[in-house]
Amino acid sequence: MRLVLGPMEGVLDHLMREILTEINDYDLCVTEFVRVVDQALPPHVFHKICPELLQGSQTRSQTPIHIQLLGQDPRWMAENAVIAEGLGAKGIDLNFGCPARLVNKSKGGAALLQHPELIYQVIKACREAVDDKVPVTAKIRLGWDNPEDCFEIVDAVEKAGANELTVHARTKSAGYKASEIKWDYIRQIREKTTLPLIANGEIWNHADGQRCMETTQVNSLMVCRGAFNVPNLGNVVKHNASPMSWPEVVELLLLYSTYEIEGDKGLYYPNRVKQWFSYLKQQYPEANRLFREIRTFNKAAPIVDHIQRYRDELYTAV
Repeated sequence: MRLVLGPMEGVLDHLMREILTEINDYDLCVTEFVRVVDQALPPHVFHKICPELLQGSQTRSQTPIHIQLLGQDPRWMAENAVIAEGLGAKGIDLNFGCPARLVNKSKGGAALLQHPELIYQVIKACREAVDDKVPVTAKIRLGWDNPEDCFEIVDAVEKAGANELTVHARTKSAGYKASEIKWDYIRQIREKTTLPLIANGEIWNHADGQRCMETTQVNSLMVCRGAFNVPNLGNVVKHNASPMSWPEVVELLLLYSTYEIEGDKGLYYPNRVKQWFSYLKQQYPEANRLFREIRTFNKAAPIVDHIQRYRDELYTAV
């Protein structure tokens, strides 16, 4: 099995990538998107999203990273792909799946699923602009509101020369509803294309990963939201490891605090750690109490202090 840690806008930043690739056996991770509109972006924009460019486009645990671009103008997407390549990107991933309303309103992400010809033009322009040794990949959903549209979309991706395709097995209109997952469409795509595929959507544990591979006949998987519910989900899915215990998660929260405060001077830490708790609560009932105790704090120091005292109480109880 090949396992990819997928992008999550506003959540899976470089600090979180550092932690999750350190404790999991991921084969690849993809950055949050770089928004491309109508200009060539300066290097600092790419370095902000992917500071790992300065260390060989990989995390400290040597997990390679691909930079994701989101936009709809073939020329500017290609020009920014060239900039990313020049900065050392190991791969360029193109986002045609983001369902966020604000992104779609500005004709980005999943909005392009309604225009396979434009998807073709964007991928083709990027593929022709960068060196053949740099993979150009894409991520899509099954369609805007009709999963049958996936076949035309995939045909456009393949003909444009993409090296690989990640398919999130829901339409844009289906959002993230578990009942709307349609892994069988990935199997049908597999039968119609020679493109290497990555299957994505509703992979929360080892059994889900096995069922997804059996259903889709694809042995490359991507996990996203579940990686925040269970921090060692990569090893759970890939190696059937046991989910991380709650005391271990608390230690990881403190490690994240160190990374986050050192990296961004604590400015964003309160919001980011609370956002992480919104995921942890779905897996760990104990997270509810700890979240209630820190949710009113808007500075890093009291949050970290409280988590440290909570950790000490855990060990005292043992």
